[in-house]
Formats: sequence, C-alpha cells, structure tokens
Amino acid sequence: MEGASLHLHVLARIPETAQQAFLRWGLLRDSSNSTKLQHLQEWQEMYSPCFWMDAFALIHLIFIMSILVQFLYKRIRWCRQRFKTSTAESKHSYQEQKNTDKKLGITYQASKVCCLLNLASHTLKIVVLLLQGSISDCKYPAFVLGESVQVLSWIILSLVVFSFQKTKSAKLPFIIRAWWIFSFLQSITSVVFDLRSILLDHEYLGPEKWINLFMLVICTLLFVISARGKTGITLVDNSITEPLLSPSTGQQTEIKRPCPYGKANLLQLVTFSWMNPVFAIGYKKPLDKNDVPDVYGKDSAEFLSDSFKKIIDDVENRHGLNTKSIYTAMFLFIRRKAIMNAGFAVLSASASYVGPSLINDLVKYLGGERQYGLKRGYLLAVAFLSAKVVETVAQRQWIFGARQLGMRLRAALISHIYQKGLRLSCSSRQKHTSGEIINYMSVDVQRITDVIWYTNYIWMLPIQLSLAVYVLHQNLGVGAWAGLAATLAIMACNIPLTRMQKRLQAKIMAAKDGRMKSTTEVLRSMKILKLQAWDMQYLQKLEALRNEEYNWLWRSVRLSAVTTFIFWGAPAFISSITFGACILMGIPLTAGTVLSALATFRMLQDPIFTLPDLLSVFAQGKVSGDRVAKYLQEEELKYDAVIEIPRNDTEYDIEIDHGIFSWELETTSPTLKDVELKVKRGMKVAICGMVGSGKSSLLSSILGEMPKLAGTVRVSGSKAYVPQSAWILSGNIRDNILFGNPYDKEKYDKIIQACALTKDLELFANGDLTEIGERGINMSGGQKQRIQIARSVYEDADIYLFDDPFSAVDAHTGSQLFKDCLMGILKDKTILYVTHQVEFLPTADLILDGNIVQKGKFDELLQQNIGFEAIVGAHSQALESVINAESSSRVTSTENSKPADTDDEFEAENETDDQIQGITKQESAHDVSQDINEKGRLTQDEEREKGGIGKKVYWAYLRAVYGGALVPVTIAAQSFFQIFQVASNYWMAWASPPTSATRPTVGLGLMFAVYIALSIGSALCVFARSMLVSLIGLLTSEKFFKNMLHCIMRAPMSFFDSTPTGRILNRVKTDLASNDQSVLDLEIANKLGWCVFSVIQILGTIGVMSQVAWPVFAIFVPVTVVCFMCQRYYIPTARELARLSQIQRAPILHHFAESLTGASSIRAYGQKDRFRKSNLGLVDNHSRPWFHNISSMEWLSFRLNMLSNFVFAFSLTLLVSLPEGFINPSIAGLAVTYALNLNSQLASIIWNICNTENKMISVERILQYSRIPSEAPLVVDYRRPPNNWPLDGNINIRCLEVRYAEHLPSVLRNISCTIPGRKKVGIVGRTGSGKSTLIQALFRIVEPREGTIEIDNIDICRIGLHDLRGRLSIIPQDPTMFEGTVRGNLDPVNEYSDQRIWEILDKCQLGDIVRQSPKKLDSTVVENGENWSVGQRQLFCLGRVLLKRSNVLILDEATASVDSSTDAIIQETIRDEFRDCTVLTIAHRIHTVIDSDLILVFSEGRIIEYDTPLKLLENENSEFSRLIKEYSRRSKGF
Repeated sequence: MEGASLHLHVLARIPETAQQAFLRWGLLRDSSNSTKLQHLQEWQEMYSPCFWMDAFALIHLIFIMSILVQFLYKRIRWCRQRFKTSTAESKHSYQEQKNTDKKLGITYQASKVCCLLNLASHTLKIVVLLLQGSISDCKYPAFVLGESVQVLSWIILSLVVFSFQKTKSAKLPFIIRAWWIFSFLQSITSVVFDLRSILLDHEYLGPEKWINLFMLVICTLLFVISARGKTGITLVDNSITEPLLSPSTGQQTEIKRPCPYGKANLLQLVTFSWMNPVFAIGYKKPLDKNDVPDVYGKDSAEFLSDSFKKIIDDVENRHGLNTKSIYTAMFLFIRRKAIMNAGFAVLSASASYVGPSLINDLVKYLGGERQYGLKRGYLLAVAFLSAKVVETVAQRQWIFGARQLGMRLRAALISHIYQKGLRLSCSSRQKHTSGEIINYMSVDVQRITDVIWYTNYIWMLPIQLSLAVYVLHQNLGVGAWAGLAATLAIMACNIPLTRMQKRLQAKIMAAKDGRMKSTTEVLRSMKILKLQAWDMQYLQKLEALRNEEYNWLWRSVRLSAVTTFIFWGAPAFISSITFGACILMGIPLTAGTVLSALATFRMLQDPIFTLPDLLSVFAQGKVSGDRVAKYLQEEELKYDAVIEIPRNDTEYDIEIDHGIFSWELETTSPTLKDVELKVKRGMKVAICGMVGSGKSSLLSSILGEMPKLAGTVRVSGSKAYVPQSAWILSGNIRDNILFGNPYDKEKYDKIIQACALTKDLELFANGDLTEIGERGINMSGGQKQRIQIARSVYEDADIYLFDDPFSAVDAHTGSQLFKDCLMGILKDKTILYVTHQVEFLPTADLILDGNIVQKGKFDELLQQNIGFEAIVGAHSQALESVINAESSSRVTSTENSKPADTDDEFEAENETDDQIQGITKQESAHDVSQDINEKGRLTQDEEREKGGIGKKVYWAYLRAVYGGALVPVTIAAQSFFQIFQVASNYWMAWASPPTSATRPTVGLGLMFAVYIALSIGSALCVFARSMLVSLIGLLTSEKFFKNMLHCIMRAPMSFFDSTPTGRILNRVKTDLASNDQSVLDLEIANKLGWCVFSVIQILGTIGVMSQVAWPVFAIFVPVTVVCFMCQRYYIPTARELARLSQIQRAPILHHFAESLTGASSIRAYGQKDRFRKSNLGLVDNHSRPWFHNISSMEWLSFRLNMLSNFVFAFSLTLLVSLPEGFINPSIAGLAVTYALNLNSQLASIIWNICNTENKMISVERILQYSRIPSEAPLVVDYRRPPNNWPLDGNINIRCLEVRYAEHLPSVLRNISCTIPGRKKVGIVGRTGSGKSTLIQALFRIVEPREGTIEIDNIDICRIGLHDLRGRLSIIPQDPTMFEGTVRGNLDPVNEYSDQRIWEILDKCQLGDIVRQSPKKLDSTVVENGENWSVGQRQLFCLGRVLLKRSNVLILDEATASVDSSTDAIIQETIRDEFRDCTVLTIAHRIHTVIDSDLILVFSEGRIIEYDTPLKLLENENSEFSRLIKEYSRRSKGF
C-alpha cells in the first residue's frame, strides 16, 4: 500500500499531460503492484551529498594552498631580481610596459562577473542557513565550514582574475583553468544530488537547489572560458620606434617558421593541441602564407624525394626498372608509417563494436537484472564510454596518419615526375604532351595517394565483418549467418557496380585528357585565335569536348546514386533478412537482441559501402599507378651520347666523328648523316642554310638532345645555349639574366650594355626588376632574345651555341650584339651560331651549310659553287636594292659629303641618338608614378578572398538550377527518409518483448510486415534524394563551367598577359584532385546536401533520446553551444588554410609547364639541380597549408567527438541511475543505440559545415572567373560594316595612345598618321619601339586609351571585334601551330577545298615537304608544332593569310626565321598575291621594306619619321638613313 501511495506521490510530482504521454509511450508503467515501485526507495545511496561536500571543501583547500605557495614563490623571486637589476634596466622595462596597451575583451569581463556571482551565491547560502536555521541534511558545523572554504576560494579567484588586468596576462594559468573545471564538475554533482532528492524524497525546489542550478549555469560559462585558455585580454603595441628597430613580421616569419608538430609531446599529438598557435593567429587575422608553420623535416619534399630516390635506385639495381619495381619502391617508401596506421585502424574498428555487443546487457539491466546493484550499471557505462574514447583516439590518429602518408607519397612522386620531365628523350617527349604530364602530376598522383587512405580498410573490413557476426551470434544464434549471407550478397551486388564505375571513370579520364589538352593549347595560343577571329570556333570545340565528358559524368553520378541507395537501404535489407530467418527458425526476438542487432547492422553500413569504394579507388589507383609507372620508365636522354673531355686533354672544344643523327629512331633517311666536325678552342663557327636544312638539329646533336645513331660527339667545357624560340621564365628581368648565378654588378652592367638592353631597362618603370609576364608575353620578340643572350653571356661558359638569335632584332641592334657580344665579350670563347643574315658570315672562322654539305671559310665556299652562292646571291640582290635606293637618293649630295660609312661618323651618330633617347626618356619619366614596384608588375598575385564565404556564393549555387526549386524537394525526401527510419526502429523496439518469457505486444507477422513496409518507404526516399542531389550537382556544375569558359574565352588579351596559364588551368581542370571544376562536378552538391541531412539525422537522434533521458537536454544544450564555439574558432583558420592550399597548387603546375618548355636550356646550362630544388620548394609551399589544414580538421573532429562522448556518458549515467521500472527498457535501449552514433552525428554536422565552407572556395574562385570583364562585342548589329569592307584599305590614325594596363606607362604616345589604301608601308624602328603594339591596336588586342583608328572611314572601335579581325590578315611575330593536321592548321573552319590548300602550300614553299609525308594534308602536327622548324611554322602562317586574302595585310617580322633566298621568294609571293592590297610590314631586314611606298619610323612609342623611302634617304640625318647606313656598313664586304 505504501508503494502504491509512493507511486501516486511520484506521479503527482509530474505534470498531468506529461503523465499521460509517459503512460501512453510506455515510459511509466500503470501498475499498482508495490513491488515494482519499491526500488524507488531502495535506490542505493552509494555516497552521501554531505560526504561529497566535505570532499569538495578539501579539494578547494588544496587549490587555495597551491595559489598561496605560487604567490609567495613569485614574490621572493621578484625581490631577488629587484636587488640584482640596475636602474637603467628597470627604466627600460617600465618603458616597455608603457608602450604596451591592453584591450579588455568580453571573455575577461564575463569571467570577472562569474567569479563575483559565485562568491555571492555561496555567501547567500550561508545567509539562508543563518536565517532558516537549517538548509541541509548535513551537520551544521560541517556545512558552515564547507561553505566558508568555498567563499574563501571564490574571494581568492576573484582577486586573481582582477589582477590579470594589472599583469596583462593573455593566457589563463593552468591552476585557474583546473580550478574552474573542477567547480563545473562540483556544480553538476550538486544538481544531480538535488534531482535525486526531488525524485526520491519528494522534496520541493528550495533556495539551495535554485542556487545550485544558478551556479551550474555560471560554472558552465567558466568551464567554456577555461577550455579556451585565454583571459580575454589583448595586448596592443603603441610603440612608435618598434618598427624602425626590428624587421617586419613578414620578414621574420619568412626567415623562421618553427614547426610545432615536430616539437609536440605525446599528449599534444593525441589531442592535436600543437595546432593551437596556428588557430590563435588565424582567429585574430586572416592567415597569410608566412603565418603557416613549416612542415616537419621528415615531411619536407627534399627529404622525401631523396628517400624515394634511394629506394627506387636500390630496387632498380636488384630487379630492373619496370612497373612492378616502381610499385615495390612505393610500398617500401610508406611501409613503416603504414603499419602504424594499420594498428590504429584495427583498434578503432574493434572498439566500435564494443557498444553494440553491450546493448543487450544494458536492456537486461534496465529490465530488472540487477543482482549486482548499481555497480553493474556504472561498469556498463564505463565500458561504453571507454570504448568510445579509444575509438575516437584511434580513429583520429589513423585518419591523420593516412593523410600525412598520402602527402609524403605525393611529394615524392611529384618531384620524380618533375625530374623525369627534365630527362626525357625527344621520342619520349613526343609521346606525352605537356597537358598529359601535368595530369600525371595532379590527377594520377592524387589517385595514388587516395589508395593510401583506403588501404587501411583492407584490414578493417574482415575485422568489422567478423566482429559483427560474433555480436549477432551472441544475440541471435544461428540467425547471425543469415545476416552474414545478406551482407555478403549486398557486397557482391556492389562489385559489378564498381566495375561499371571503373569503366566510366576511364571514359571520364580519357574525355578530360582530350579537353585539357585542347584547353591548354587554346590558352597558350589565345593571341593568334583572337587575331584570326577563331576564338568562338575553338570555344565550340571545347564545349563539344566538355559535352562528351558531361555525358560520361552524368552516367557516373547516376550510378553513384544507385550505390548510395544500396548503402542506406543495406541495414534495412540485412535486418529484414535476419529477423525473417529468426522468425522462421523460431529464434526468440527480445528487445535487447533486436536493438543489439539493429546497432550492429548500422555499423555494417561502413564496410558494405566501403568495399565498392575500396575496389573503385584501387581500380582507379591501379590505372593511375600504371600511367605514372609507364611514364617513369620512358627512355631518357643518353648521357653517353656526348663525351665530356677535360679542358687540358684536348685543343678541340667540339669534335664529331662520323656522326649520324635522327629525330626518328627507326628511319631510312636520318636528319644529319656523316657529320665530320672539329672546332678548335676560340673558333667562331657560322651555320647557314635553307629552311629545314638541319641547322638547329646540328646544335641539338652537340647538346645531346638529338638521338645519335652512330659516331662520337666529344665536347670539352661548359655550354650556354640560346634557342631559336626565346624561353623566358616568369619573374623579373634580372632573375632571367642571372639564371641562378650570384649578382656581380660590374659584370652585369657590362653585359646589359653589350646586349643593347640599357635603353629598354631605362624605359621600364621598374628597370631590370620589371616583372615579365608568362612566356615573356609583355616583351617584344627582340627584347626576349636579348635577355636570352644576356643570360648566356652572364653564364660565362666555354662554348656558346646560338640558334639564330639575330632574326628577332633590328639591323642596328643585331649589328651591336654581333660586335659587342660575339666579337667583344665572347671573343675568346668558342661560338657556333646559326644565322640567315649573310653579313655575319665573313667574320666566321668556319662556315657550315646546315646538313654540312659544305664547310669552309666564306671565300672558299663562294668558289665551291655548290649552292652556298644561292643564299649569298639572294642576300646580294637584297643589298643591291638597298644600295640602289640609298645612292639614287643621294646623287646630288655625294660630292659634298664625307664617306658615310666611316666608323667615326657612325659612333658620332650613335652619341646623338643616345642624346635624343635621353631627352625622350626625361619626357616619359613624368608619366612614371612613385610606386615603381607596383607599376613594374604585370602579373599580379592570384586574387584571394578573405574572411567568410559570402551568402551570395551559396545563394548563387543553390539558385543556379531551376531557381532552386529542387532544393526543398530534396530536403523533404531526406526528412521522410529519417522519419521512416526512426519509425521502423521504434516499432521494432516497442513491439519486441523485453524478455523471452514476456508475451509480445503484437504478433510476429504484423511486427515484421510493418517493419518491412517502413524500411521500403525509407529506401525509396533515399533513392529519390540521391538522384536529386546528383542531378542538381551536375546541372549546376555544367552551368558554372560554361559561364566560366565563355568569360575566359571572351576575356581581353590583357587578362591572359597577366594571368599564368597554370592559374587558369587550376580552375578549369576537372580531375579528381582538388581542382575547382572537379570539386563542382563531384563534391559540392553532396557536401551541401549533407550539411542539411546531418542536421535532420541528429534531430531524429535527439527525438529518440529525449523520450527516455529528457534531462540530457540540460547537458546537450551547453555542449552544442561549445561545439559551435569550437566551429567558429576553427572556421577562420581552416578557411584561409584551404584557400592558401588551393592557391599554392597553381605555381607547381606553372613551374612544371615552364620547365618542360625550356628543358633543353635547363640541361644545356646544367641547371637541373636548381630547378629540382625550386620544384621541391613549391611542393613544400603547397604541403604547408595542406598539412595544417588536414591537422585542423582532426583538431576539430577530436574535440567534437570527445564532447559527444561526454553527452553519451551523461546519458548512460542518468539511465543506469534511474530506479527500475521508471522507464521502458526497450525504448531506453533504442535511445542508447542512437546515442552510440551521437558523437559521429554531432561531429558530422560541424564537420560538414566546415568542409562545405572549404569546398565552397572552389565555387567562389569559379565565380571570380565568371566575372572577368569582357572584350568589346564580337558583332554590333546596328554597326556592321559592308561585306566588301575594307575595299581600299585607307587607314587613318589620330592621337592614338595605348598602354597595356592602367598601372603601366603608355607604350604608344600621341600617334597620328594616314596610310593610303592599296599602298605598301614599311614600319621600322629599334626593338621595343612600339611597332608590334601598333599592330595590336589595329586588331584591338589592346584597346586605345585615347584617339581613333579608321579603316575606310569606319571607326574600328565602334564595330564588332569579329567584323574587324575577320576582315584583316596577319602573319604574327611568333608563329603558332596547333596540335592536329596540316590541313587543320591552315583551315580550322573547313572553308576551303583541298585543291586550294595545295595551291597555297606550293606558294609557301611547303608543298614538296608535305607531299613527301605519306599522310599528305593529314600529316601530323605535334604540340606547339615542334616537329616543324620555326621557319616552316612561319611559312604555314603565310599560308593562312594567302587563304584568307584580305585587303589589309599585316606582316609582323614574318620572315625573321627564314633564310635570305626563302625570304626573297616569300616577298615575291606577297607582292604578287597582294598587289592591290594595303600591306603593313614590320621588318628588321631593311631590304624587305626598301621597296615600300611609304616608311613609318618608330622610336620609343612615337612616330619620328613618315615619308617615302627616297625622301627619307635624302635627309642624311634621318633615322631611316642611319638604319640603311648601318645595314650597308655591316654588309660592305659584298
């Protein structure tokens, strides 16, 4: 009867509505049986509250004593130091304190208030005790003494906190943090005891309980502050002299960036607290690259590269170099760390199954099996918690270890791929385009490192399956085997899906390779595409390639959606099979066994889903591994091809005996045969010949670049090489000239003078520190060549190989270079120079005809009469035309003037010229702003947003497809999935009997049928959700890609001049590495989806838990707040680290692309080691933010998991402490099965939000490139020119001013002239005088800043770009060819017939060469047209304009790289074909413009002369006369 009254009393304490709900849900049992409630009174009091109060008072006394000891020690030490230190030092320290100000934050103010409130609360307790006479069951003196100690401790704590303001402490002392954490635990204990007394002793909430509750809130806040470890005081330096006395932070951090990971102790490694200093900086300000610490020594690229090289060399020595040996080397490289990781992974997998195995015991305990009392309950709770803690620590360690190992392997492979690129032979190089090799470095290496991550699942899968079967067997007996069979069946279903996915991945990779190859080529050749108005055709080509890729991607994501459906449907399917088998076999299903089985099935999701991923990643990894291994086995340049002879052992610097060389190894007609050559030390050897005669090939054979079929090549001394196509590195001019050598000002200035660069450097705003754009794009052809020559001269080598460097410079500059460099500074050096300019031949000691058909001195070769005279004859005719023009203009004045070709007069003219240029320089100096550093920069740093990802970015992504209409449908599908899933599990827990003896609530058939129906509903919802996410993701990705591609293709040329190709490729790439477009294609939609889905998941979990353990809310709310505080603390640092990591990827790819282009120069100068170190440095620059980014993820995950474990522990303690019969054990067991996943779910929310924000950086970066300002419209409908425009070709230029960028000085200044129609106009001037810029202005590649250009009375700035560029023709300075066929290069739009193309090839002198190829018009053109000589490439460009036949033709040094005889034929062809057209010719060879109708002379961006050649020659002081005079003087030997 007492029990019943007690039951009624307890029920009376609960609100009536809650009673009804509890009774309805089965949480309270409506029974009058007193035995079921007597346990409420028998709830064992393991410890009295009074005992705990005394214990707390004792611990507070220990804290007080510690503080007092610490205080006394500091005072004694301060007194000693005061006696020792001098007055000056004390003044200095006072000054330092004075210069430092403090800023008191909210945290500090809050800690002060909390301490005072705690002090007030304990004082209030004593006051209430004195007023009421009794407040507690404890003895009066003990209670007063305990509270007095508490009051004393809070007085001391308040004083200490107030003292922080005086001592300016930024960090909380350890003892204070410990004290506050202890106070928080004390408050929790007090509230738990209060709750117990309310439930057991029917007490009402008295003053003490309200005070305890209030103190819990205050102590929770102090606990959060102590967890952060900061007082909230920020120090601000007010010192004025400080910046003058010490270097800037940037400089200091650049010199020294200590690695906290390398110095971390065991506890810091486990908790990742070694990351705290990085977070401290990142939280205060956006991280800069210098704020990120260095990687640990064993993670540095140099250490890893050297280690991998030793291993691969050792394996090669033992087994030879093959694919298997490369895999062996990779395994040996990672094995030690991998074994350690495997240990952690196995431990994590094992610990994760402890929870499911104990659920049945917990349900039995809650159901009444309490023979061991509360101890058993607490032991169960400790076992649950210990397993979760072990799982958390092990999981975080293996995941971190796998990522770190992946980083190590990536660094080693990237460095090896790079080094291999510098050693590839010519035939190997032709097999792999630059785009493909860059793909090996980015895509394939990433896929290989993904395998490292998944390798751990190889050992985890069997352990997880074994443990799952064991747990099921313990609970369900033979029924476990049905569960195993269902699991294996689902795994088997996944295998064919994985194979399909693998095939699709191969297709995606192939499609992507094709698109990337074309994209790289288009970006590299953007200028020619714009000049020819082909940009839209190539855009369509790229879009077609992307559509092919998109089709494969769409199939792939649909297959992924099916896989996702299987993943989420697997637990329901397996549980249905297992429970069905148990019902058929008559195995009893109790609540405990069902819940344990459900928890196990949920754990099985991981191995089921991982297996196809594992197989897929291994398949992809195998494909990528084979590709990289095949590349690493490619043939290298044979270093024995050239024998190095010591200088003392021979008088010859170069010897070739019976040399046979060919670019193609299997050929019947080698490129060079029977080469016999001996070059004595100090000889000057000239190499001349027709286009394609093998001049450059001869130099390549001496460098060892060309495969040697027979004979010997001996070289004595160091080499310097100047290739025909200038190779310029991104960076400043000085770095390009020094090329890794130390700076010697005297030597440097002398070389600058000799290479005619002085005036150019004066014109640049930043001198020789002016930054060069990618591939020297902001330099003229002549400037690039002279920088190359200066680089070679500065190298101070023994042998110099010049491949026609004079073709890109004007006559005067060429003459100066030849005189001051070759015959001046290098007069004692051995020099081989290829040249088409016959005037440089007589001074040579030996002249070779390309294929060494003839050799000898100049006069000897003329007498031999075997073809050499054809070249000389063509030159003589050209010279004759110049001399005739010169003499006819000066007939009247010859008698009165002095000989014009004397050196003295020439020098005097040069001096006058210098004075004129000096005056112009002074005039232009007014335009130069003070900020020369910025003004000299063309390539700006990659743009990087700072701070949070704006809401606009998320909004733009979500609304991209159908205005965002599919997003709520997707969320609804996930919500219904969660509802069905929770309902099915709840139904099973509710319907199953607590024990086998208890009668079931419903029949087994109905129970099973309802469960199946709910499971099918959840599976269909998840399928709908996964399909919708895939659809939204891919459609959005496609829309963003097309927007970005259109913006890039329509961007002005200035964008490509200032943006390295690698930077654009990093965003356009669609590989499975972390490039932006790839992230959009495959990741963002899932990441964003999971941000919402994980919230829905945790709401379901909380809903289930709150049914039985509603007090969990009291702890869950503050823990959630702490979680979000952690997330807010983490996000600023992680976001900037992710941005830095992505930005630092592009320089690796850009440097690699540059190195591949200039590999022959790098080898010739012996600079492979320096470039290798640059590559390693760039890899480290990427590894630093990447490593700290993944570490920051683990830092957060560890803390979130631990906080979730804390909530789980609290829930378990509460459940086992509640009296028997107070709750339904089945529902309590269900709550625990959900709580087992609470830590992963809570971590998942924060993790998904953080990870999504990091990934959204890719959307942000793509949106940046979707907002590039566009060029002018391609077509202006209301201003279209007539179809026959330009008819006459009259060009009228008025007040034209052009600059390449707003922050750069004007290149053309106030240009005004009129070019009559159908006239030939020669444009001459020194290198860099603005000739090519005028042409760019004509095509509107650079828009005029001021002034107008009219062609046939139509202002070109008012019509569409395609209408303009499509009606003009140009042969550009840099001949460009595209990978493909001869026909495709001449007519990419397929406008002309084959017959017409053959006619044009014959006119260009290319017909015979193309006919020799078996493929004829389909003859192959490799990347950059490298299988054709530079001269042949220029002839192809001539072919394009002959096909197009415009009435305005521009020749921009079109014949610079061809010999004189070919040049004469080309000039004749142009004269015949374009006799009625306006032709503008920029030329360095004076004879090509001497027969022009008008001559336009440029100097420093201005027109200084414009008249007919005869008129200009009549004036002896004209610039044109001086150029003619120089040309005549240089060629006076003829």
